Amino acid sequence: MGVRPPQGSSSSPDVIEFGIPAVGARLDDAGVEFPASSEEIVRALDDTAIPTDGAGNTLDLEEALSRLSRDRFETKADLLDRLHPIFEEQRRSSSTGIVGRLRTLLPF
Repeated sequence: MGVRPPQGSSSSPDVIEFGIPAVGARLDDAGVEFPASSEEIVRALDDTAIPTDGAGNTLDLEEALSRLSRDRFETKADLLDRLHPIFEEQRRSSSTGIVGRLRTLLPF
């Protein structure tokens, strides 16, 4: 998932990633190699606050990993598949009102 950033900034990326795509990008940027434990993953990242929607809500990756029933992941895909329901639930719970739903649709 992604949303366009506000216009007017020439140095910003074309799309702001959130949720699972943001986790995947952070893992790639940090050079995390699998298999890896939750501790190794968190230690490799500079910033563990992962955006969950276009409104600026975040979920700390360490907290998300603590909700999982396992601590070691054989592949990046395995980790992302297990994290997906947690990030979806966080996204849904943070946008329960009409304003929250509008914010996820509109980049303001």
